[in-house]
Amino acid sequence: MSRIGKMPIALPAGVKITVSDDNLVTVEGKLGKLTQQVAAVTTVKVEGNQILVGRIDDTQEARAKHGLYRTLIANMVKGVSEGFTIVQELVGVGYKATAVNNVLELALGYSHSIFFEMPNEVTVETLTERGKNPTITLKSHDRQLIGQVAAKIRSMRKPEPYKGKGIRFMGEIVKKKAGKSASDK
Repeated sequence: MSRIGKMPIALPAGVKITVSDDNLVTVEGKLGKLTQQVAAVTTVKVEGNQILVGRIDDTQEARAKHGLYRTLIANMVKGVSEGFTIVQELVGVGYKATAVNNVLELALGYSHSIFFEMPNEVTVETLTERGKNPTITLKSHDRQLIGQVAAKIRSMRKPEPYKGKGIRFMGEIVKKKAGKSASDK
């Protein structure tokens, strides 16, 4: 049995979960509402303040999806109760970020500014302090969506390996290459 799949999910106070007959799981909490269609080879039961995810047989498909859907439901429960936060930093001279009305404006060394409109479920904040790299903070109750938005922002200027300039996640370590060196004559 899947080690992750067999672990029960604790249901915090204020979170309501419903499972329909066609395996549609809906989780509601103080931060929002999320739904996930669960494969027919998995079962979802609510017992007291715990959610149990199981499988109907031991086929390869059922074993593969058992842990997946348990993790997806756990992320939904955490998202509607606590939420998720991703912090990115802009490393480079002249790199700036400003957020106005859920639109992120980025100056990343190109000849033009980049305007990125956030989905309604994601809120964005920017912080620029003297002597520190500008940061972008993304908050949402949907882990999949916030990860996708963060990856899209990062793809606009990935960290390059020679100077380390670009958009990176807070705490991310970029391995630097040596680059060219003077030849000995």
